[in-house]
Amino acid sequence: MVLCALFAAVVAALGVVPPIPIGFLPVPITAQTLGVMLAGAILGPRLGFLALALFVLLVAIGLPVLPGGRGGLGVLMGPTGGFILSWPVGAFAVGWLARRMTAGTRPLPLFVCCALGGIGAVYAGGIAWLWLVSGLPLEKAAMGTLAFVPGDLIKAAAAAAVAATVRRVRPMPV
Repeated sequence: MVLCALFAAVVAALGVVPPIPIGFLPVPITAQTLGVMLAGAILGPRLGFLALALFVLLVAIGLPVLPGGRGGLGVLMGPTGGFILSWPVGAFAVGWLARRMTAGTRPLPLFVCCALGGIGAVYAGGIAWLWLVSGLPLEKAAMGTLAFVPGDLIKAAAAAAVAATVRRVRPMPV
């Protein structure tokens, strides 16, 4: 449980990194999805899920752990809340894929796990939520997220490199 709390704190700390605004979208690029990928790749599916579920709970009770000091149910129920609500699933997916691919300490397979799980699972939930809450056509909701893909791929590469190094010292828990 200590590791879950530690990774929830890591994700909160990544929220302090100044977001990068995208001029044509109201949502900036943040570093917190890096924490989602790290939690799954280092802690494994179960503990990664629990770490991010704890983080989402902290957001829900109103702690200012998102960029700009945001938090609360209003954020989670808003148009982009589905992305945050999908973070535990993304961490689980990264950890599950890393186990199934027996990624070990190799950065390239870990990158694939981070990209498929950390980006794919989070985008699937986030886009579906955005579509339901905002009333945007599904295609527009999906197209709006394309601006985030390059940055998320960079975060996936960073998470894979860090996770490979950490996993050399500390194997993934069961």
